[in-house]
Amino acid sequence: MKKLFLVAFVFCLGAATNANAAIKKHPRKRRHPAVAATHRAPVKPRPTAATATGRPAPIVRVATQSPRRAPAPAPAPPPPAPAQVVIQGGPWTEPTYADSTAGDMVDGEDMVIRRAAVEALGPFNGSVVAVDPNTGRILTMVNQRVALSTGFQPCSTIKVAVALAGLSEKAIRPANRFRLGALRMDLTYALAHSNNYYFATLGEKLGFEKVSHYAHLFGYGERAGLNVAGEKPGAFPSAAPRNGGVGMLCSFGEEISQTPLQLAALMSAIANGGTLYYLQYPHDQDEASNFVPLVKRRLEIGSLIPTIKAGMRGAVQFGTAHRAREDGPIAGKTGTCSENHAHLGWFGSFNDAGERKLVVVVLLTGGRPAIGPLAAGIAGDMYRRLGERNYFAASQPITAATLFSRQVCCAK
Repeated sequence: MKKLFLVAFVFCLGAATNANAAIKKHPRKRRHPAVAATHRAPVKPRPTAATATGRPAPIVRVATQSPRRAPAPAPAPPPPAPAQVVIQGGPWTEPTYADSTAGDMVDGEDMVIRRAAVEALGPFNGSVVAVDPNTGRILTMVNQRVALSTGFQPCSTIKVAVALAGLSEKAIRPANRFRLGALRMDLTYALAHSNNYYFATLGEKLGFEKVSHYAHLFGYGERAGLNVAGEKPGAFPSAAPRNGGVGMLCSFGEEISQTPLQLAALMSAIANGGTLYYLQYPHDQDEASNFVPLVKRRLEIGSLIPTIKAGMRGAVQFGTAHRAREDGPIAGKTGTCSENHAHLGWFGSFNDAGERKLVVVVLLTGGRPAIGPLAAGIAGDMYRRLGERNYFAASQPITAATLFSRQVCCAK
């Protein structure tokens, strides 16, 4: 019996030893944490206020982060740029109506001319410059703030200079006509009706270099006056504009800044036969009485002027400047465009009859009424008022200026 028990004990001990060896040889795979979590024994919840009283426990918020140092204050932003003022009633930034005489110095002006200019301009926001084309004397300068500014886009008034350039280079002749679609147009018609396509085509034919040469010859990009306090030289681009190239420059004056004095000087040269005077503005009546003209340069345009005047007189008789039409013949050129949210209305002109010659340049700025035809109407009203006073028929007093101008006019 003891032997049988001993054999059974040894057999059981050996089976247990083999089982342990098998476990060490083939270890059990570890469970994935997510799986292991589902096989954990449930944990009994601790008693809370809710379980003790049967009511929900109050929510207690506990700060879990340590307090941080306050960030440095950010620099104050720059003040916003002032908003651009827009005039009520449109997208423009210049008023249509204003007191255009405020701040003007008039001690050396011709008061007959000034009175007619102020009455003709009326309530409109603009400038009127009148010049004696035979001497270069500025007889009146209404709204000197505008007249002496940095300049404005010349709009279609640039077509006069382009026409002179085209005739000088023989790119066009008076009898020649450009075929523009189904229409054949000569220079007189194109000037009278301010045809943009004609002058854009002429500009492309001339090229920027030639247009620039003649524009500077006629006074663009330089001061028109001599020692006129506050006058600016305007501007002329050094290359063809990106917007439309030389065609836009020659039809709308793109990227050009023209002052009323510059246009008045060029109109004076056409009116007197080709002499570009320095414009001078007397400070008082003593300077006006002892005025002495000063020539800037002679322009070789004498033979071209009849052709130019035909187009400019046509503008007044049947074209864009018909509002300037009066009993006496007037030659002129209108210009209408927009710049910096302001409408511009130009008119450069001179009377083409009578003993006295007068150049009148009108520039209007503001809303929709500021257009070239309205500027022409203002100039025409000014000529009419002066005609009623017999200004153009009156003989000029003998002064140093008149003696000098006659010598220049009649010298061979």
